[in-house]
Amino acid sequence: MKYVSYSIKFKRLIKSFAVSFIIIAIAMAGAAFTSGSAELDTKIVGKDSLSTDKSSFKSLFSVTHFDPSKPFLAQLNPQVIPFVQSYVRTMGPTLEKMKFWGKPYFIIYDGILAQYKLPKELKYLSVIESSLVPNVVSSAGAVGPWQIMDNEARRMGLTVTSELDERTNFFKSTQAAARLLKELHTEFHDWLLVIAAYNCGIGRMRQAIRNSGSKNFWKLQAYLPQETRNHVKRFIGTHYIFEGGGGLTTMTADEISTFEVTTKQADETLNGVDTRLLLITGKYRAAIICNHLNMQDSVFQQLNPNFDKLIVVSNYNMRLPVEKMELFFAKKEAILNESVNSMLKY
Repeated sequence: MKYVSYSIKFKRLIKSFAVSFIIIAIAMAGAAFTSGSAELDTKIVGKDSLSTDKSSFKSLFSVTHFDPSKPFLAQLNPQVIPFVQSYVRTMGPTLEKMKFWGKPYFIIYDGILAQYKLPKELKYLSVIESSLVPNVVSSAGAVGPWQIMDNEARRMGLTVTSELDERTNFFKSTQAAARLLKELHTEFHDWLLVIAAYNCGIGRMRQAIRNSGSKNFWKLQAYLPQETRNHVKRFIGTHYIFEGGGGLTTMTADEISTFEVTTKQADETLNGVDTRLLLITGKYRAAIICNHLNMQDSVFQQLNPNFDKLIVVSNYNMRLPVEKMELFFAKKEAILNESVNSMLKY
């Protein structure tokens, strides 16, 4: 029986690897198709593209508007700079490796989170909870890749017995975590508070809001346990390592509201505008381009998500309204020279 057990386990392992490689192949094929078709698209980039822009990272900044042309750390809220620096330095190499070996799990997470209409970036909560280890058990008794307590797991529809614990199942535990996260967001309407409440509990979060008189994480964090405060910062640090910046889940509710208003204004500005693509190379900066073309930053970012991050590592298919493209050609050399000089200042 012992050898039969090993044989079965080996077959299951082979099957697991096969499924993982199939998932990765499908994802890569989809990415290739999307990349290939992007250059042919001459329509305006929609709101969904802007919502996936990871350059804002607003909830950690001490300035009112993040300027991607300036150093990241120079704009961080002073109280979190040491934590983020230390976290990126110590965890960066490990998490960079996880980007590859964890990809099959992230594909599963992305599909389920999208099904529940949740930001896909919430998958990084599982990273900081368990490092994607399915059978890990915390000192408090939380189990699985999403570290769910037994009572919450049962409430969310999972089977938890001495013979079967579905908290270790990636598919089922992710569905349960998604339902729990959606429930928390329905109450707090703020992703940073959701991440905190996931760690300390909904009752503790309600108490912190009452005692602080605020629903802004950075104002009420003093009323939360140190573990919870660090939990949120680890989530943001992990988000930054994986994505190169922040996103909707790292913003406070007020920042998301401002973001949505800006996005709506950009949509209205671009309504019916004809745009063109131009493949460019060089150390161009979005802020400099906008200044020379008299163009709103929000409009440029909508048309060119992640511009400052991507232009430094490769060519970029920049999209501009037709009349702005003509102006860019006329000022191209001056824009590039000023962009390079602005980078040298920092």
